[in-house]
Amino acid sequence: MYSLEYLKEFFKNDIFATKMLGANILEASNDYAKCEFLVNENHKNAKGIVMGGAIFTLADFTFAVATNQHEEYFTVSTNANISYFRPGAWLKLIAEANKIKDGRSVCFYEVLVFDENETLIAKVSITGTHVKKN
Repeated sequence: MYSLEYLKEFFKNDIFATKMLGANILEASNDYAKCEFLVNENHKNAKGIVMGGAIFTLADFTFAVATNQHEEYFTVSTNANISYFRPGAWLKLIAEANKIKDGRSVCFYEVLVFDENETLIAKVSITGTHVKKN
């Protein structure tokens, strides 16, 4: 398991999530992560609500932080299913990734996305594949 400082430094290279979205790692431990981003006008669609793609990007980034804390392999998402429960123009979104099952080459995670009032906004089921490091 890596330190929170190491993960923040490493994931700064995930430019789309950290620079474009503004994702920030709040907590991380083996097989768990909690991340957030502050909503701004760039995250909204023509109706003025947060785009589904911004919500999904936060969930996928949180999955990446949770699953990439192993020395012997890295993990990439291979399948994801998202359910959106309510639209909105929130101030902040927070995602928590939790391991459901981890195997030799495949893992399964659930990522829940909440608004600043802890209202459930979306649920993402993600399957990942472990790839050995060279």
